[in-house]
Amino acid sequence: MLNTSQTRPAAAPRRRFPIHRAWPVAAVAFVALIGAAGFRATPGVLMVPLQEEFGWSRATTSLAVSVNLVLFGLTAPFAAALMERFGIRRVTSAALTLVAAGSGLTVFMNASWQLVLCWGVLVGMGTGSMAMVFAATVANRWFSRHRGLVIGVLTAGGATGQLVFLPVLAWLVERHGWRSASVTVAVAALAVVPLVILVLRERPADVGLFPYGATAAEPEPEVKGDAARVALRALRDASRTKEFWLLAGGFFICGASTNGLVGTHFIPAAHDHGMAETTAAGLLALVGIFDIVGTVASGWLTDRVDSRVLLGWYYALRGLSLLALPVLFGSSIHPSMVVFIVFYGLDWVATVPPTIALTREVFGAARGTIVFGWIFASHQLGAAVAAAAAGALRTSFGTYTMAWWGAGVICLVAAAMSLSISRTDRSLRLMG
Repeated sequence: MLNTSQTRPAAAPRRRFPIHRAWPVAAVAFVALIGAAGFRATPGVLMVPLQEEFGWSRATTSLAVSVNLVLFGLTAPFAAALMERFGIRRVTSAALTLVAAGSGLTVFMNASWQLVLCWGVLVGMGTGSMAMVFAATVANRWFSRHRGLVIGVLTAGGATGQLVFLPVLAWLVERHGWRSASVTVAVAALAVVPLVILVLRERPADVGLFPYGATAAEPEPEVKGDAARVALRALRDASRTKEFWLLAGGFFICGASTNGLVGTHFIPAAHDHGMAETTAAGLLALVGIFDIVGTVASGWLTDRVDSRVLLGWYYALRGLSLLALPVLFGSSIHPSMVVFIVFYGLDWVATVPPTIALTREVFGAARGTIVFGWIFASHQLGAAVAAAAAGALRTSFGTYTMAWWGAGVICLVAAAMSLSISRTDRSLRLMG
């Protein structure tokens, strides 16, 4: 059980750094998250080279990516529990080592099951341990002031990682072959481990500090039992509350309307309307650029505005934009499509900071991060369902229109769900 009544003795804070230690900790977390995003995105660069060398079908290589996505989501709550029990330094170092092993071992593979094992299982579990729950853990432990802003910046690291890594890896594949890209990812993952060991600390109290902006030590949970039981117990208790299902349901729709639908099917949908694939890919890359701005801004707003209201607006505006999207496609880029891309980029993962904040408010600091891990798992499940459903609708109707409209409607439902979330501590008492 988690015992939130125990705290470390409140010692007078001391300052060893010219700035609060929370900021270097957040900077290293940002670097790790940038890497995690880049590592996850790399299989897309390797699909064609692997097909050309081994003759593996696109379905075979896509299986590894699918396994990666599923484990990326399902690993999150267990990683959060492991961080509570063994510490963020150990878990993050182990996760980076898993990524390095998964990427490095691909240079020796000669069968498709080995790709699934390396890129699907090892990289999926490694990057899943450094996903949004890692950002939430660092922000919740080290920051009292500007917590939402920090979560926004760390979340934006995901988009930044893809922008930084993909062009470099694509260049390496073209010039030196796909193995050079795999080795580069492995080396980059291992290079972050020393930073994690030297700079990351579990809690401010470990270095004689309070969280940034706090005037007293915050309660520290005592974790008993193995991480799997802790994670499953958190899911059992949280699932008894209405608030959990509203948050998880909203995040399911978030994943469905971003990674699952737009991230997967925007390029082929644009191609259906005569747009070149390279042009459509460029538009999707712009989504990533504006996502950085939108997520950081959302974090700043989360510190100042009711998170339920923010989520309501984000989902409602996203839904209206998806309802309009079918009429915006054309054979070339025009101003209305650019407006959609800019807006959708700003809204892409702007939902993350207020969702994390609400989870902490409802379920408390002790279990909030683990519960958010399960909510994040629902996000990935939504992405998987939408990716498959949109493909089926395209096959049945010869167009993606029904998929866009369906996603628009469920986003409006998510807006209503978000506004109905209670901010009382009823859920926390249920789990006490």
